[in-house]
Amino acid sequence: MHVSAVGRKAETVAVELGLSSDLLGAACWLHDIGYAPALVQTGMHAIDGARYLRRTGWDERIVSMVAHHSCAILEAEERGLAHELADYQRPPEVYEDAVCFCDMTTGPDGSPVIVRDRLAEIEVRYGPEHLVTRFIRRARPQIIDAVVRVDERRAAASA
Repeated sequence: MHVSAVGRKAETVAVELGLSSDLLGAACWLHDIGYAPALVQTGMHAIDGARYLRRTGWDERIVSMVAHHSCAILEAEERGLAHELADYQRPPEVYEDAVCFCDMTTGPDGSPVIVRDRLAEIEVRYGPEHLVTRFIRRARPQIIDAVVRVDERRAAASA
């Protein structure tokens, strides 16, 4: 439910921001593909998903958005995988922010959520000592900033 709602949200956000709905939409529909058990290699879904997408010939712009979605660099650092993530070029900020916005304003059940509530939900789901919780705590300011930037871009575009 989360992935399909993130994908649908991306299609709307892309139009609002004048971005490629094909690129942003595909990246958001695919952002969590690395959780598929058959694709797990490193244990970090952003890297595992990007590896699969690259291996199967997806556009590198989509691969980069999947690899770097939602402040993945900080999770890679927590996992000791920053060198693995460095194999993927960062996407333009407007696209990176848009993927983060779509992901972090959509709950696990696909419902729209406030970014702070989404971050709190992730912490509760993983527990206080989990690596993902440590990552989310570090990433919180950057994730919130990305969501704010998208909100500001959307407001400016509609004005």
